[in-house]
Amino acid sequence: MLALNVALAAGLVVAGVVANSLGLFAAAGDTVTDVGAVLLSLLAVRLARRSPTAQRSFGYHRSTILAAQANAATILVVCGVIVVEAIDRLQHPTTVHGGAVLAVAAVAAVVNGVAALFLSGDSHDLNMRAVMLDTMGDAAANAGVAAAGAVILVSGAYEWVDPAVSIVIAVIIAVRAVRLLVQAADVLLESTPAGLDVDHVASAITDVDGVDAVHDIHVWSLSSEVRAMSAHLVLAGHPTLEQAQAVGDRVRATIGPQFSIAHATFELECESCAQEGGEPCADLLDASVTSGTSAPLQRHA
Repeated sequence: MLALNVALAAGLVVAGVVANSLGLFAAAGDTVTDVGAVLLSLLAVRLARRSPTAQRSFGYHRSTILAAQANAATILVVCGVIVVEAIDRLQHPTTVHGGAVLAVAAVAAVVNGVAALFLSGDSHDLNMRAVMLDTMGDAAANAGVAAAGAVILVSGAYEWVDPAVSIVIAVIIAVRAVRLLVQAADVLLESTPAGLDVDHVASAITDVDGVDAVHDIHVWSLSSEVRAMSAHLVLAGHPTLEQAQAVGDRVRATIGPQFSIAHATFELECESCAQEGGEPCADLLDASVTSGTSAPLQRHA
């Protein structure tokens, strides 16, 4: 898929020069951003696999988010260049070879359409579904460019349609880039992962035998696929440290697979730490149960 996109982008750029079509350049820019996203993602995945260090105790999982930000910023720059050039061409029309635009864009649309159909077999996987949707978007963009080429070819005029279509494509790409930036910002701000209901997590925890209550819950993302959390667990009775650790293990085994939480840290309490007076959990003041970043989740899965 990566090689196909590289070849397609190169072909669109060459055809854009030959046909003097900004629409083909915009379509090429769309494909290039997809190639860049894949390359950045591959680099980020390699970094994410590095072992944690004393300086980076969570490893390099956030590198995927930094890659997403870089990709989105690049996309916005490309879109800005396309829009500026399109506005200039609308003010100063140039000759566009409609036949070449139609032929190349139509072939690109067919290639993208076939690729999207091929990827649809793995649409149950979220990452593959995202790639499929992007490919479908590329097919639609190329179809729009082909339509513009057809109008220019048939009419022998209306060259303004080419830059107009390129502006539409640039806006669509920019919207995707802004959404990517928002998602990356949510991760960096340690927001609760999208689609995760903290109340459901709390309910699942309190359903575990030995847990009376839970409070001070924080759930965030280390990357788009790795989640972490911390919480205070109020345990039933006054268990020993060994018994408390067993309860913590049961909680991890419950929430790990159910909510895709790979790293969980719990503070175990005999009474809620919010209670005024006294020193609840005096025997467990420093006790906590912490899972690893990935291995414990795999064992409990």
